[in-house]
Amino acid sequence: MRLRQVALATALFGLLCVPAQAGAAGSAAIGGRASTAPSWLFAQFAAPLGDAAADVPRSDSREILPENDGWAAADGGTTGGSTADAAHVFTVRNRSELVRALDGGSATPKIIQVAGTIDANTDDHGDHLDCADYATDGYDTKNYLAAYDPRTWGSAKPSGPQEEARQASAARQAERIELTVGSNTTIVGLGDKAVLKGASLQLKGADNVIVRNLELRDAYDCFPVWQPNTGGLGDWKTAYDNIWLRGATHVWIDHVTLSDKGHPDENEPTHFGRNYLRHDGLLDITNASDLVTVSWSRFADHDKAILIGNGDTATGDRGKLRVTLHHNEFDSVVQRAPRVRFGQVHLYNNRYVVPADAHDYRYSLGVSTESALYAENNAFHTPGHIEVADLVKSWNGTAVHQSGTLFNGYPVDLLAIYNAYNSGSERDLTADVGWTPTLHTKIDSAATADREVARGAGAGRIP
Repeated sequence: MRLRQVALATALFGLLCVPAQAGAAGSAAIGGRASTAPSWLFAQFAAPLGDAAADVPRSDSREILPENDGWAAADGGTTGGSTADAAHVFTVRNRSELVRALDGGSATPKIIQVAGTIDANTDDHGDHLDCADYATDGYDTKNYLAAYDPRTWGSAKPSGPQEEARQASAARQAERIELTVGSNTTIVGLGDKAVLKGASLQLKGADNVIVRNLELRDAYDCFPVWQPNTGGLGDWKTAYDNIWLRGATHVWIDHVTLSDKGHPDENEPTHFGRNYLRHDGLLDITNASDLVTVSWSRFADHDKAILIGNGDTATGDRGKLRVTLHHNEFDSVVQRAPRVRFGQVHLYNNRYVVPADAHDYRYSLGVSTESALYAENNAFHTPGHIEVADLVKSWNGTAVHQSGTLFNGYPVDLLAIYNAYNSGSERDLTADVGWTPTLHTKIDSAATADREVARGAGAGRIP
C-alpha cells in the first residue's frame, strides 16, 4: 500500500479508536483551506520534543493535500510527513537544527516546524557568514572582472585561476545554503513570521513533499559566473532558486512567500553592460518533475519567478511537468509567471500586479516548446504603458488556452489580442492545448479571486 493510502488509513484508524466525546469533527476543504482532522486525532503523534510548548506539533502540521486540489492530488495524492511518529516531529530554530531534521534528505516520514527566522548563511556555531567568509583560493571580485572583461578576454568561457577560485568559493557557499529535502517530508512554519533566509531548498528525486506557511527570501549568490555570448552581450548567471524541484513528484507548496527581500537585484551594479544578478528563480520545476500543486502563495520583487521545464531539448520531460498554479499572487515580477516547456499546466484564479514604476517588465505567461498552458479566470493589474498583448511571450510555442481574463478590471480575450498584435513578429497561437483540466478546486470569477488572493495569499495567512 502506498504511503498516501497508509496516511489516510492511519487517520481513519484514529477516528475509530478515540472516544467520540474527545472532540468534534474536522472541517472540509474550502477555497484555500486544507482539510483538517480534529486536533484530538493527532494526540497519538504529538509527544512534545522538550519542554517548550512550541515543540508540540500544531494541528495543520499533519494536513494533507485536499482531494482534487490540482495535479498533486493525482495518483494517490500528497501527504508529506503526515505519518511521522513523535520522534520525527521537529521544531527548528536555526540552521543546525534544520539540517539535522532534514536528515540528509532521507525518506523517513518527518514533520519539520520552522520557528522564527533561520539564516542559512551561518556556521555550525550560529554565527553569520558573508561572502568574504566563503571566498577562497584568492578569489576577488575586482580581479575576476578584470580577468574576464569581454573587451580583452573575448567571448570564450571563463577559465584560469580566478574562475577556478570562483568555483571553489561557490562550492563553500553551496555547502551551507543548499538544503536537501527528502521524500515524505512536511516543512511548515509556526505562527505568521516563520522565515527561511538565504537558503535554497533542493527537492531532487523526492516524492511526497509539502511546504507550507513559510517565507523564503533572498537566496543570494555570492559568486555569479560570467557567461559570454558570441555575437551578444553575454550575461551573469546565478546558482540558487529559493525552491528547486528536479525530478520531484507529488509536491504541494501552499501559503508560502518567495522574494529577494533584503538584496533586490535592481540595487546591484552593472558589469560588462549587464545587471550583476544575485538571484535565479523563486521556484523552478525541472528535470521531469511531475504532479505539483502551488496554491495561495506570493511571488514578489523578483526577475524570473517560475520556470517549468529547463530546456527545449529536454524531451524526457514529455508526459511530465504536470503542474497546477492557483490563487497565487505575482507582485513586481518581471517574467516567468510562469514560463512553460512541455508540461500540462493549469493556471487559474491568480492575481498579477505590475507596479506603476515598472520599466523592466517583460511578460507574465511564457509559452515555450510543446507547452500546454490552460489559463482560466486570472486578473492582471498593470500601468498604462503595458498592453494586453505584453502579458504573453512565445518561444516555439503553438497554443495557449485562456478564458475569463480580467485586465485592469475589464474582461479581455487575451489570445485574440496577442495574435492580433504579434502576428507580424511571432506565429499565431491556437486555443487547442490538447487537454482539459479535471483536478481543481472551485474556480471563481477573476474578480472574486482577485479580492480573495489579495487578502489570503502568502505565508502567515492560512485560515
